[in-house]
Amino acid sequence: MYQFLILFFLAYAGPKDQSKELDQVLDQWHQAASEAQFEKYFSLMSDHAVFIGTAPGERWDKKSFMEFSKPYFDRGKAWDFKPLSRHWSFSKDGKTAWFDEVLDTWMMDCSGSGVLIKEGKTWKIAFYDLHVLIENEKMNSFLELRKEKSKD
Repeated sequence: MYQFLILFFLAYAGPKDQSKELDQVLDQWHQAASEAQFEKYFSLMSDHAVFIGTAPGERWDKKSFMEFSKPYFDRGKAWDFKPLSRHWSFSKDGKTAWFDEVLDTWMMDCSGSGVLIKEGKTWKIAFYDLHVLIENEKMNSFLELRKEKSKD
């Protein structure tokens, strides 16, 4: 009976412990961008990572995202995203985690979602999707702006 309780507790405690570790990975990733630490930023991403940006057509594999981002990092500051909240979910085997977060950015509040995978003993960002938040009552105005852009 006691073995069952110990195993139950360990299984239950695992994701909470992983949440803290994964929060640190994402927090370091966001901080590396704000401090223009190019190597650190991209070292936290899987070699097969994908980054979805806010503009239409922005789907970057890691290599092309590095090329796109390099000039921003070279200027001494890429972007500064501050997490306001974050929620985690985990695969049964504990080797995949997905999340959603709300960020304070120069674009006001944004939302990010993504997937981290465990490569050996290290968590890596495999997928990140950044999106600008817009209130439903402002959608029509936003759509008008999008239509203007598509006329160009």
